Amino acid sequence: MRKGEVYRNGEHLGTLTEKARGRYHFIYTPAWVNDPTKSAVSLRLPKREEAYESEILFPFFFNMLSEGVNRKLQSRQLQIDEDDHFGLLLATAGYDTIGAITIRSVEEE
Repeated sequence: MRKGEVYRNGEHLGTLTEKARGRYHFIYTPAWVNDPTKSAVSLRLPKREEAYESEILFPFFFNMLSEGVNRKLQSRQLQIDEDDHFGLLLATAGYDTIGAITIRSVEEE
């Protein structure tokens, strides 16, 4: 299982987890859900207490990945399979993203 904490402008808003290849889970923090001034991470993932489940990486997060030559270069330099979308996301979305969202890898204990 791999996990990343999702931040908006440096403020923790939720957790994205890959439970197994092809099983993804996203949940907002209770503080984010209960604060009416905080917006959802995307229109397709409105704020709620229950977790979202998907068999594919949620499109919002998938679209944070590089494409084409940049993805090939990143996967080669980071030694991550180009088709390991979650691995590339955890390795690259903690910095240099377009927009306010970043994702920081969480090491399991």
